[in-house]
Amino acid sequence: MSDSPLLRPYQRGTLDLPNRIAMAPMTRGRADDVTGVPNPLTKQYYAQRAGAGLIVTEGIYANAFGKGGPGIPGLVTDAQIAGWREVTDAVHAAGGRIFAQLWHVGRMTHPSVLPGGATPLAPSAVRITTAKTFTNQGMVDHVTPRAMTTAEVEATIADFAVEARNAIAAGFDGVEIHGANGYLLQQFLAENTNLRTDRFGGSLTGRLQLVLDIVHAVVAEVGAERVGLRISPDNPENEIAEADPRTTYRTLVDAIDPLGLAYLHVIERGKYPALADLRPRWSSTLIANFNGPAPTTRDAGEKTLDAGLADVFSFGRSFIANPDLPARIATGAPLTEYARELVYGGGAEGYTDYPALVADRA
Repeated sequence: MSDSPLLRPYQRGTLDLPNRIAMAPMTRGRADDVTGVPNPLTKQYYAQRAGAGLIVTEGIYANAFGKGGPGIPGLVTDAQIAGWREVTDAVHAAGGRIFAQLWHVGRMTHPSVLPGGATPLAPSAVRITTAKTFTNQGMVDHVTPRAMTTAEVEATIADFAVEARNAIAAGFDGVEIHGANGYLLQQFLAENTNLRTDRFGGSLTGRLQLVLDIVHAVVAEVGAERVGLRISPDNPENEIAEADPRTTYRTLVDAIDPLGLAYLHVIERGKYPALADLRPRWSSTLIANFNGPAPTTRDAGEKTLDAGLADVFSFGRSFIANPDLPARIATGAPLTEYARELVYGGGAEGYTDYPALVADRA
């Protein structure tokens, strides 16, 4: 058995993990596109990966206007809650722990995906110009989003709280608020996408307000020990430009640290050394993630833990083709490469048909 730091148990608060390998949230696009109910294969997909210390699901929309593309699941209706209950039951039966990622994509969607062909909602009417978005008609240009009214922002905060309550009703062990990757919450944080003049914009205090309000609302609904927050400071993905990520994220972390959240999930991608800068300011569990052009290596995860920059390390793409990733790390077995063209949408192929490592019993 390997003595990798990734394989050491971890316990803090209500997190009691058999190892320090988390499965990062990854969009798979296999839910029923009309109902938003998880595909029947979804319970098998996550149960196959229950050896992770913690599973964080794909992003699940908090309301229908937060849906980012075809096949994205929701956690709003009774049918969606029932569908996710099958998933959590399967993961728990396999010995796993699973958090639901609460998600709203903001401007990162298209009218063809939204109810009644609605215009995407965002902090301000700032369009993405250098990338396209995925729809049932393929890749198309982004449209200019509509700036949310103050009342719509407040309603969205309430929707996150309701989704969190629905997640617990569906059997999830907790929830992760998605504040990263250029989606709605980071659109409010970034100066180039938040041009508002109400209390949700303008100053740094205003740009932080939506994230803080959602965190507080979700904590009030399900308890801080069941809530994580994911951030990606200085991440240029989806045309986000943060002028001073150090000040923005230090202020954010300092504001939420006293709440006693289950964890902070930090994606390090930009020039700002987020892990080194924020680790001393965060007193609870910190999960690290590297979002580079290639899947993160075991070595990178081990060095991050050994350096004390995180307590748990999350792997994304490596879990797609290696459902038993912790076992492969323990035995030093080679990793299977995932089929990029099968990541989004479709059925079992590229989803539940990747085989687990079978020990040689000869």
